[in-house]
Amino acid sequence: MKKLLIGSVLTLGIVTLSAVPAFAHHSFAAEYDASKPITLHGKLTKLSWVNPHGWIYVEVQNPDHTATNWAVEFGGPNALLRRGLRETDFPLGIELTVNGYLAKNGAKIINGTSVKLPDGRSLFTGSLGTGAPGDPGYNQ
Repeated sequence: MKKLLIGSVLTLGIVTLSAVPAFAHHSFAAEYDASKPITLHGKLTKLSWVNPHGWIYVEVQNPDHTATNWAVEFGGPNALLRRGLRETDFPLGIELTVNGYLAKNGAKIINGTSVKLPDGRSLFTGSLGTGAPGDPGYNQ
């Protein structure tokens, strides 16, 4: 009986510890560069309203008349809903302006901190507590 109890406790401990990485969350500084703010203006081409972060994809016209597709990381859908953003606010093809910070790895990815919609609303879109500049949930 004692061996069964010890085995059960060890198994539970291993299962619990293996689940810990699923709760991990990256910090802003791990992936994005606070010294490289960027503003994108373009057409929404894709929306991924998923956990743990929402994503939008924006086609930006370059000065040479080519287009570049950017991936923009937002906060989680529940946080965005609490701030007044809805998935329906992002119909494909709308023109919008996104402020954020470039990825450290040079990819066409930004951490979006705000979005200005065609109706004039400008809303915070970042994740709280990540350490991003202007993060209202971050205490330095």
